[in-house]
Amino acid sequence: MTRALPAVLLTLLWRGVGAQAPAPRPVTVTDLFRLRDVADPQLSPDGAWVAYTVARADSIEDKQPGAVWMTSWDGTRTLRLTNSPQGESAPHWSPDGRWLAFLSSREDEHTQLWLLDRAGGEGRKLTSFGGDVEDYVWAPDGKRLAVVVGDADTAKPKTPAPIVIDRFQFKQDEMGYLGKERRHLYLVDVETGHGTILTPGQYDELLPAWSPNGRSLVFVSKRRVDFDRDNNWDLYVMDAVPGAVPRQLTTFEGPDNDPETESRPAWSPDGRSIGYLQGGPLKLIYYGLQRLAVVPAAGGTPRVLTAALDRSVANPTWSPDGAAILFQLEDDRSVQLARIPAAGGAIERLIAGARVVTGFTTAPGGRVAVAVSTPDAPAEVYAVEGAGKALRPLSRQNDAWLKEVKLAPTEPITFKSRDGTMVNGLVVKPPDARAGARQPAILRIHGGPVSQFQYEFSHLFQVLAARGYLVVVANPRGSSGRGEAYATAIYADWGNKDAQDVLGAVDYVVSQGLADPARLGVGGWSYGGILTNYVIAQDRRFKAAVSGASASNILAGYGTDQYVREYEGELGVPWQHADVWLKLSSPFLHADRIVTPTLFLCGDKDFNVPLLNSEQMYQALRSLGVETQLVIYPGEHHGISKPSHLRDRMERYVAWYDKYLNP
Repeated sequence: MTRALPAVLLTLLWRGVGAQAPAPRPVTVTDLFRLRDVADPQLSPDGAWVAYTVARADSIEDKQPGAVWMTSWDGTRTLRLTNSPQGESAPHWSPDGRWLAFLSSREDEHTQLWLLDRAGGEGRKLTSFGGDVEDYVWAPDGKRLAVVVGDADTAKPKTPAPIVIDRFQFKQDEMGYLGKERRHLYLVDVETGHGTILTPGQYDELLPAWSPNGRSLVFVSKRRVDFDRDNNWDLYVMDAVPGAVPRQLTTFEGPDNDPETESRPAWSPDGRSIGYLQGGPLKLIYYGLQRLAVVPAAGGTPRVLTAALDRSVANPTWSPDGAAILFQLEDDRSVQLARIPAAGGAIERLIAGARVVTGFTTAPGGRVAVAVSTPDAPAEVYAVEGAGKALRPLSRQNDAWLKEVKLAPTEPITFKSRDGTMVNGLVVKPPDARAGARQPAILRIHGGPVSQFQYEFSHLFQVLAARGYLVVVANPRGSSGRGEAYATAIYADWGNKDAQDVLGAVDYVVSQGLADPARLGVGGWSYGGILTNYVIAQDRRFKAAVSGASASNILAGYGTDQYVREYEGELGVPWQHADVWLKLSSPFLHADRIVTPTLFLCGDKDFNVPLLNSEQMYQALRSLGVETQLVIYPGEHHGISKPSHLRDRMERYVAWYDKYLNP
């Protein structure tokens, strides 16, 4: 009996005190394989279910396949609908709610359109095109779909034929060298799967949307000679029958519904108007705002509804009664859900605050669901309820993981740049930092440059903070979310005002007693890497730098990437404006000013910011005797995608910073 007593006591303690969960642990690099990326919510027509995608890194297959899930509106039932190694994406309900369509390459080398019967059963492959299905929309009658399909691959001979280039823009990241292949609209019959081409020819036709009566389609194209020369997209309308001639609907000298926004034009419920995004003048390229506009479907002068709003918007969606248009609104570190009367007027911000609305969906009955992320939680799907627009959780894909980890707190900061400009940003503090103690700090710089750091979850920031680093980020001039003048402040002047602004963020956290001025790091990817190079060529305080997919010898990069028209528009051609190109190449031409040990990384198939740019900077620092290393990821484009490479990259970030900031 004496020997049994400890076991009895343990049982009583277990039941009485409770089976206490382990103490929350720090976030690690390998949590990459635990996190789930929830996106693309889609309400069923009756509002009873919300479908969405969930992607998760697979360490065995070294892929990040997505799967389609759905949750009932009351949140009581959640079902996983698809499960293939290739993954599924882009779920959309048929108008009667019977079918849930999605895209997958599960039985084909190309992405095809699939149908899943809501009543049950296996998915049915609907199309068998020779090229990838990139996009699709249901016709109102549910019997047809408008589908965007790339031209079929040509036969692959044993010895590949020479690549013949005759286009102005001849490179595109992930697509490779551009030839005569185009993306066309097809009409697909739901019963037979037969596809009939609607827009043959030598143009790309994208982002189709059906009229409410199912007779017409609006789409986006550049149907003119030498369309590579500019970004002047327009809306076109056509009857949804083979042989119909498209009619140009917009004539604005700038992008109307630029496909880069991934926002589809939207017909009003009565079919009389079409809502879309109007970009800025061609000269402003990606610095211009995206404004909400409405144009008569029969033709006429567009009305810009958000002309007085100095912010960009996305994804216009009409309310069921046609009285208002909902949209996402980007505003100073947040992305909100907003609404404006269709006739114009005051904007109502339905979901605001320190969060990011990554997507939203509506149902005919007026229900709204959103995908929302915060600094403390990855994106999940929520139901929007009540006059107060409360968010009720529907998906809980990351709940179990969040209970395991101890997250670092994220706080907003506002500070003055060196010339007095007010700049906003965020700091992520180590979860166990002692009050009043200075921490080694890492300045992270975002890409773009027209982008922003937002109130959303960042695995990287959490990993760095868990290692004891104070992570500081800023939205310098050139960023979005602060208006057009703020974004265009760096036009043809990279690495000047924006460098002052991000360095001002470092000055701020040092002055506040948060950062150790003797242990500072910096880094970023894409334009974040480019600006990193400018920063370390101007300021020698940094003990370690990480420069991903970056460039510095801007002049030597002319014609080697996908941005020739943007660079010619912003900087002019080099033979006429060599001074501008040389000024912007200062980090390379003055590489002898750099003393910071720098890690360069890039994918070998990157056509966005090609590898040669990183090779040049690596070679320059190696020649100068500055500690450096170049890491090349085989088979990767601008966005690193393989989980093994993502893990490797993050581990290298941590190791490089640890070596020089926390030896």
